[in-house]
Amino acid sequence: MSSQSLLVPGTLSPRRTVPASIARPEYVGKEAPTPYTGPEVQDSETIERMRVAGRIAAGALEAAAEHIAPGVTTDALDEVVHTYLCDHGAYPSTLGYRAFPKSLCTSVNEVICHGIPDSTVLRDGDIVNLDVTAYIGGVHGDNNRTYLCGEVDEVSRLLVERTEEALNRAIKAVRPGRQINIIGRVIEAYAQRFGYGVVRDFTGHGINSAFHSGLIIPHYDDPRATTVMQPGMTFTIEPMLTLGTHEWDMWEDGWTVVTKDRRRTAQFEHTLVVTPTGAEILTLP
Repeated sequence: MSSQSLLVPGTLSPRRTVPASIARPEYVGKEAPTPYTGPEVQDSETIERMRVAGRIAAGALEAAAEHIAPGVTTDALDEVVHTYLCDHGAYPSTLGYRAFPKSLCTSVNEVICHGIPDSTVLRDGDIVNLDVTAYIGGVHGDNNRTYLCGEVDEVSRLLVERTEEALNRAIKAVRPGRQINIIGRVIEAYAQRFGYGVVRDFTGHGINSAFHSGLIIPHYDDPRATTVMQPGMTFTIEPMLTLGTHEWDMWEDGWTVVTKDRRRTAQFEHTLVVTPTGAEILTLP
């Protein structure tokens, strides 16, 4: 187990600007997005636009990952993502979403999700999740991965590898006619083999023209998740596994979620569309 000291909030840089020519999501400049009232099943034209958004989001994630190294700040990674998205005509979906101040989320070590990029310096042995969403063509594409920074201990490395495997297994479980809860059942069953916690209060979600449509995708076996998957339905799967408890605390910034026992956690995410035979990943480079 890593002996790294716990994270503390860093200093925020000024908000980065987006060229006026790039279309903004409707929630930018507002306290909250307008509730989504459209369908969860999307038409073929919308799905094609989501493929474009997904590819750009995946490319931005890869671009930032190339810069992960000891001594690099999380704010520097934000700058890479911001520049990549703008250069490709996309708006960083997180920037201004419910007043979130940056263009991606950087969640290091004990941070479960929604870490804010700042002056925090990555250290040898850290694990860091990068979560990038692109908005272009009126739709969003959302993905994240957890990366190793330098020489990482075996326990953390296995956590990261197994969290990615949990996502892969969950994607394979997607089929039309099945209830959403099969996704969490597969993830939880796999995580329990290793004694990992499965975060319950932060979930996957429906996504389309809305960043979060209202559809919830739990990562544990939730008997209430009875929505039946249909071809054309679009959503994210993004399991968050922990070395200890699934319970959490939140920093005073109102965003950064950390494990209550401060043990490490990992997450992986793709945006998917349900197909007649399974699922297509929309967030591939």
